[in-house]
Order: sequence, then C-alpha cells, then structure tokens
Amino acid sequence: MSETNKPLGARQTFALPDGREVTIETGILAKQADGSAVVRMGDTMLLATVCCKKDAVENTDFMPLQVEYQEKYGAVGRFPGGFFKREGRPSEYEILIARLVDRALRPLFPDNFHAETQVLVTLISGDRNNLPDALAGLAASTALAVSNIPWNGPISEVRVGRVDGKMVINPSVADMERSDIDMIVAATIDNIMMVEGEMNEISEADMVEALNAAHAAIKVQCQAQLDLAAQVEKANPKREYCHETNDDELRERVNRETYDKVYAIAKSFMGKQERNDAFDQILEEFMETIPEEEREEKKYMVARYYHDVQYHAMRNMILNERIRLDGRQLDQIRPIWIETGYLPAAHGSAIFTRGETQSLMSCTLGTKLDEQTIDGAIVEGSSRFILHYNFPPFSVGEVKPIRSTGRREIGHGNLAHRALKPMIPFDDPTFPYTVRLVSDILESNGSSSMATVCAGTLALYDCGVKMKKPVAGIAMGLITDDKTGNYAILSDILGDEDHLGDMDFKVCGTADGITACQMDIKVDGLSAETMAQALEQARQGRMYILGKMLEAIPEPREDYRPFVPRIVQMQIPREFIGAVIGQGGKVIQEMQRETNTTINIEEVGDFGIIDIAAANVDDINAAMARIKLITTVPEVGEVYDGVVKTIQPFGAFVEIVPGTDGSLHISEICRKRLDNVEEDLHVGDHIQVKLIEIDDKGKMRLSHRILEEKPEGYKEPEQRPRPPRREGNGGPRRDGNGPRRDGNRPPRRDH
Repeated sequence: MSETNKPLGARQTFALPDGREVTIETGILAKQADGSAVVRMGDTMLLATVCCKKDAVENTDFMPLQVEYQEKYGAVGRFPGGFFKREGRPSEYEILIARLVDRALRPLFPDNFHAETQVLVTLISGDRNNLPDALAGLAASTALAVSNIPWNGPISEVRVGRVDGKMVINPSVADMERSDIDMIVAATIDNIMMVEGEMNEISEADMVEALNAAHAAIKVQCQAQLDLAAQVEKANPKREYCHETNDDELRERVNRETYDKVYAIAKSFMGKQERNDAFDQILEEFMETIPEEEREEKKYMVARYYHDVQYHAMRNMILNERIRLDGRQLDQIRPIWIETGYLPAAHGSAIFTRGETQSLMSCTLGTKLDEQTIDGAIVEGSSRFILHYNFPPFSVGEVKPIRSTGRREIGHGNLAHRALKPMIPFDDPTFPYTVRLVSDILESNGSSSMATVCAGTLALYDCGVKMKKPVAGIAMGLITDDKTGNYAILSDILGDEDHLGDMDFKVCGTADGITACQMDIKVDGLSAETMAQALEQARQGRMYILGKMLEAIPEPREDYRPFVPRIVQMQIPREFIGAVIGQGGKVIQEMQRETNTTINIEEVGDFGIIDIAAANVDDINAAMARIKLITTVPEVGEVYDGVVKTIQPFGAFVEIVPGTDGSLHISEICRKRLDNVEEDLHVGDHIQVKLIEIDDKGKMRLSHRILEEKPEGYKEPEQRPRPPRREGNGGPRRDGNGPRRDGNRPPRRDH
C-alpha cells in the first residue's frame, strides 16, 4: 500500500526519563478487532489486539479473560527451530510475559462484566537492545483504551533497573548486564497494581525507591493513552452491558441469615478442610429454605451473595479483633517442620512444612550436557539452573485430570528460580555443575511458592552445594477498610487470606537483602507508609524462617554423596581442542568409553575449557592423564611410555603422546646389533623411549638404547659408514629434501 492511501490513524509520542521516544498508534493495523494498537521503541514493535463477545458467559461470576503473548521469529530475522519451522505452543518466557500482562489488566474490569475477552500481544519487529516484555503491558492497555470494551484503565508496565547507582526505566540489554535490579512494575495513573522481579540483595528502602521511579514513568505513559483514546472516543464509545441479574431482597436475606454463622466459623480457628466443610454446610442449609422449584434458578445468585458474606465476615473479624482464621496474631508465622536427606537415592532432598503447606524438594547435579537450551526469538542461550514446581490436585484435596504444566506452576517456579539463582556459586570455577531443583507441593494452604524457596535452600545444603547465603521467602497479605481507614498487614498468609484479601506480596531474600519479589494489589491507594511497614514485617518474618532453616541444617554438607557425579574442570590451549576431539570425535569418544567418563569441551577465548564427569575420582584422573598426554608438547631429554605403531626396515615409529610419533632407529632399539627390527619389537608393543632430538622440520628421534644399563665391558658397536653425498637426482640432496635414511621418503611419482 502506498503512502497516499494509507489508513488514517491516531498517534501519540512520549519520552522516557532518559529521552528515548516511545510511540503508540491505533487505526492502522487489525481494524476489525474491537481495539488494536502498535507500540514502538527503537526498532522493537508490538501489535496488541483485543476482542470481546457481546453476551456474557451464562451463570458465571468471574471475568473470562484470556491474555496471550507471542514472538514472531521473522521479527528478528530468524527461523524457528524444530522440524516444522514455525511458531508453536508458547515458550515459558512467553507465558511469563502473558501472566504479567494478565495480572495487571484483570482487576480493572468491572466486577459485573462477564463477557469472554481475548487480548493478544505479538512481537512484529525486534531489536536486540530493547526488550519487548517491558512494552507488552503498554500495548495491551492501549488496545483496551481505544476499544469499546468497559474497562477502568489505562495501565502501563515498565522495567526498572539500577545501573551505576541510578534508577533506569526500560534499560537496554547492555545496561541490564550491569544492573542489580530487574523488576517489572505495572500501575494505573494513581496506584501500583503489580510487581515482579529479582534483585541482588537490595534493601527495603531501595525497593521503595525503585517502585517510586517506576510509577513516575508510568504516569506519563498512562496520560499518553488517555490522550490517544480521546482522539477516537467518538468512534468507539464504551458499550452498554447487563451481565448479572440481581435480587436485592434475596441478597439481604442471605446476608441476614448467614452472616453471624459465617463469622462464628471464621472465629472458630478450624483447619482448612474443616472450615470449608462448615461453610458449605451453612450454604446447604440456606438452600433448603428456598422452594424446591426455585432452587436451580437461584443457586448461582445465592452462591454469589454468599461469597460476599464470607468476604465481609472474615475481613471484619481480622480488622476488628486483630486475630486470624487459624487463631494467629497478625505477624505470627505458622509452625515449621523440616527434614533434610529424606530421599536416600537423590543427590539432595528436603521437606519443608509450614502450617498446612508442604514442599518435597529434590536436588540433582549434572554436567554441562544437562544445561537447558533457551531458543526464543529475542532471548537465546543456555541455563545451568533449572527449577520445576509441581502442584498436583491432591495437595488441596481435589480430583482433577493431570494435564500439561499450567501457567500458575510456571509462574510460581519462575519466582523461586529468581530468588535462589543469585546465591548458587555458578561463578566459582570449582563448581562446574548444572543444577535442577524439583518442588512437589504435597499440601497447600497459602504460599507454596515461598515454601519452594525455603525447601530449595535446604535441598541445596543437603546436596553439599556451597551456597553464598541461604535464601528464605514469605508471603504477606493486607486487609483494608476504605470507610474507616483501618488496615491489617498479615505475615505468612493462608489461602483464604490471599483470596479474600487486598494484597499478595511475596518477598524472598537472604539475611542481608531482597533477591526476588512478586506483588499483586487489589485496592486503590496503597500508601508509601503501608508499603514500608509491610516490607519491614516481611523482613522480620524472613529472618525468623531463616533461623528455623539453619537450626535444621546449619551449613552445606562437607562433601557430595558417593553417587553424585564428580566433575573436574581443566584448561588447555585452544590449538589442542581438535587433537583432543579427534577426527569425527574418534579420540574423545574412545577416551570416554575407556575411562567411563563424560567429557565436554567448550572454546572460551584462547583456551578450551574441559569438564570431566565420572562416578569416581580414579576414572577422572585417568581421563585427565590422557588429555595431558595429548596436549603435552614433547621436550628433548624427556622419557615417554610409547607404543609401536609401524615397523620399517630402518627401525620403527613409536607414538609417545596420542597423535604424535617419533622415529626409533634400529641402532637405538638396544645395545646389541640387530639385523631385523622384529627380532626385538612388534606393532603394539609398549616401550620406554627418550626424546634425543627434534630437527628443524619437527621430526623427532627417539632412543631406547640410551635408557639401558651398559653391561660390564660393553663397547659401543661400530657405526656403519654412510656413503658420500652425491649431487644430482641419484642420491641425497645437500638441502636435505631428498630421500632420508630414516625412511621418511617423499611420495613417489608415476612416470
């Protein structure tokens, strides 16, 4: 399409704090969607679309929202991997970005809006210096802002880093390599909505500073969206909808007849299952009071009103009486039980139980061949640390089909991964391992991801990994009352306190600072004072949990278990890499087979870094000895254990180091005169030889005779006189390029 008939659209441009420009536009691409937008920063461009059905999903009380993020490989000039060479199911990286966007958008839809809505964000152009994940929330919000879909936005997301002591918004890839903060923050123009990221042991005060810097930048981006929406508002007025049928009389009756009963159950300090059963009993008893012919029609409405009763009764109990559903004080941590080494055949294992939440963690150490390959459109490379989080249905007493890994499991595992990774000694050359942690949640009632962090530290300690510092995690909650301004900050929240509360704030770290966090806020106007108080209460809870963990296992085990693969790393000059590998891998494969080892070579600068793994030290030493032989430069005067490779009339060729032969003349085999080499040597014989000369062409002369003791009265045999040299083609040439007595003749030519 030429520029003359290009569709007319609307566009806004704003600048980041460092002056870089970001453009948002609508009305150019995907115009049949309910809303679409293109966001551009540098050469990175994202297309976001949103479509919404007109009618609500029948008998539902939640927002059926689907958010997807996809990266097109063609956007960065690459082919997708795999057999089909096309984009397939989303990668974990794409799922994590979609979750970030979902968590920021979902709370801002009206509570009574239940139409199926789909938000798709696609990377259509990418440069390798501007990461697209920090722009995905802005693109999705812009598409919603210019659509006719009811929504209480806009929002935006930014990445905040700290480079050379200064907060940077949406730092470049190069800057991120020097940053000690990597955090995505989502917010409206008034309030922070969502936070997720990793840090290098920053303080609580630094955390607040980073949030404030992010929010200041987001306000500018939200205003740009409002200005863009104003240009298209007349063309896209927000639609009218009616997705709930209500009966005010029934609502009042449900509240009147069940509130006191629910409050009493909430204050009875029952366990999770007993409390849920008691709540279900109250609902069943109320349904019995409704005429049988009306029950089916009104059951969904009653369930919605009853949920509101539970919401207000439990929140009021916590705010008014300052006690919680299980009887704890606001800052009290549930009882903790720990056992390490529980799995006898695992490299390392631990059980971490806190209240009714339990994680069984296993730790496995592997070689470089076990690294995880990362092959995204933007992010490529490999990872030596893998953490998998599993949430089976029995952990909450449910019956569900076992499907592929869910998005929640990927998100929770990623948070624990971020928390633990900075403290695993991957920068220590004496720790060449790949690490895999697997957390199986056996019970769940609040903060299983934080139990995973704690169990991960314990399993690493049990395995013998010399962590820099132990890491623990805690989940914080918040209950607020808009009318009175009263609030309660809860430490180590239960599942119900998460579901019915106003904040879920997970904080992980060492005794010296925060290494990862995740926060979702469901209310407007979280003050800086409340945030600071929540962070300090989280720090105190984290220190308490760390103390309990160190009581169970004060430090990493002195050594790995006997069946853990031993890995030794050695370094060789780069020019010897080919000799160690051999033609077609013949040398290294033979070496691995004969020494029962796994050998991996990686070229780094001017050196080859070799990892040798085996079940025992003797096998490793055998492989190291063979590699040293291959990479040894022969020196005159050194003695070698050689192998006879070929027999010639004049003598033999002996391999003194793998791939390197020397000439052993017949007169140097022994002190007695030999008429035939095979009187004393055969192919395959082992013989000790001394290197006595390396000529200017690199040819090596060997001697075994020189190593033999001279018998009493021994006289050196007379050397046979050599014929005089002659000029011309009939004999040896003066320049030494003709036939030689040692048998190294030039190839014959056919006449």
